[in-house]
Amino acid sequence: MTKYIFITGGVISSLGKGIASASIGALLQSRGFTVRQRKMDPYLNVDPGTMSPFQHGEVFVTDDGAETDLDLGHYERFTGSSCHKSDSISGGRIYWNVLTKERQGEYLGATVQSIPHITDEVKRFIKSDLHGEDFVIYEIGGTVGDMEGFLFLEGIRQFMNEVGRDNVLLIHLTLVPYIKTASEVKTKPTQQSVRKLLEMGLSPNIILCRSDVLIPENEKKKIAMFCNVKPEDVISAPDTDNIYKIPAVYHKEHLDDRILNYFNLLSVSNEPDFEKWIKISNVLGNWKHNITIGIVAKYCGFPDAYKSLNEALAHAGISNETKVNIKWINSEHLEEMNPTEIENIFSDVDGIIVPGGFGHRGVEGKIKAAEYARIHNIPYLGICLGMQVAVIEMARHLLGIKDANSTEFMSECTPVISLVTEWEKDGKKEIRDENTDKGGTLRLGAYISKLLPDSLASKVYGGATEISERHRHRYEMDIKYEDELKSKGVVISGKSPDGKLPEIIEIPAHKFFIAVQFHPEFKSRPFAVAPLFDALVKICLKK
Repeated sequence: MTKYIFITGGVISSLGKGIASASIGALLQSRGFTVRQRKMDPYLNVDPGTMSPFQHGEVFVTDDGAETDLDLGHYERFTGSSCHKSDSISGGRIYWNVLTKERQGEYLGATVQSIPHITDEVKRFIKSDLHGEDFVIYEIGGTVGDMEGFLFLEGIRQFMNEVGRDNVLLIHLTLVPYIKTASEVKTKPTQQSVRKLLEMGLSPNIILCRSDVLIPENEKKKIAMFCNVKPEDVISAPDTDNIYKIPAVYHKEHLDDRILNYFNLLSVSNEPDFEKWIKISNVLGNWKHNITIGIVAKYCGFPDAYKSLNEALAHAGISNETKVNIKWINSEHLEEMNPTEIENIFSDVDGIIVPGGFGHRGVEGKIKAAEYARIHNIPYLGICLGMQVAVIEMARHLLGIKDANSTEFMSECTPVISLVTEWEKDGKKEIRDENTDKGGTLRLGAYISKLLPDSLASKVYGGATEISERHRHRYEMDIKYEDELKSKGVVISGKSPDGKLPEIIEIPAHKFFIAVQFHPEFKSRPFAVAPLFDALVKICLKK
């Protein structure tokens, strides 16, 4: 029978529930069990697709086209398993579903209430689309005590009673602050947080203690006494210098043993297979090489806005035993720089990445970055908008189209990038226009790209002629410029299967200049690095 694990957070936000959930998934996998991971976010947005990166970090995209919280990226990276649309839900979606059913008369005229209708919808999500996985892990967003999260927790309480508490484990991740001046950790915030859970009818089975330091045994006993758990079920979750060391830290604290012991599964579990995590730990901090990648972006002070990009570079670094230093370059600042200043800003980078983004702010700076990389033979990887700005730059400076631009940024221009109004998805035609709702209406999810034989793109992907990568955009390069660009040494080396949509451009004569319409970072894993990032690091090592 499937076992359910719910992970809540207490005291403060940003404790790392997503990393904790992903690490627990990895631990259980290492013991031979199958795992499914899910996220329940209390906010009232239907999904994070229209939320600013300043508010919520990056929007992670699944193969089947869901715009989700960035924590699903952690789940995929730690377990190697792909998430689905059905693995993420928000408070807004829960209410949307209930109100839609009310409008359609599904409640047969009943008064629609938070309990039972909202909580029933929470329980429906918990049980939906499961396929006999050994464990399903649910991360509950927000902090215990938040008003938005109450109905999720009430739904979980009801669910525990329905399936039997022997089949459900509740892990509470909480802050145990270390007071440096007193040289001691303080347990009171944890006690208060657990008390909040108890008020809602929930009692944690395991308490995961985030702290700067390992929690002393006497403090573990104190937490156990006040929070109604065994001392061995109080687990230290200290800071580490790299997130990929966390599964090993939890294993050393016997977290996997305590979970399996609770479910009486220790006797049927495998011996932990931690070899791949040990290999990563041995590489981290023992770098043989060192490179610097300049990322030209506009959310430079918010690294969570580029979480998957950062991790993909880390994976490429691990694969090549190379420390990849990131130099954040604000694209808005580049707009105001003269050629000498631009040369100075790029003087210490071995490669340049222009990542995805939306809106006109900072675009001209990104165009300058693409131009600098092209002219000075610096390895360049453009991602989504990074491909579009490269096309705009080439149209202006190679084809002589002075007013070349994207209709996303300027209506009065020669559009080399335009709104895509229709495309094929799973054999069906998708249609959009300028008046379509913003949320969930982009070209989303995995699409096939056909690669040109013997191109750089094909070589990067191991000689493949067809690849599948994830997309998130609503503007496309106009393929009518293909022949003109080819005459100037620019090749469209990847296209949609119908040949209408450019997916990859490259410059064969350049050291390494490749730009893609998709987001290769979403599928990168620490044990299976995305080919484009691996290739970028390798070429940068040949400096």
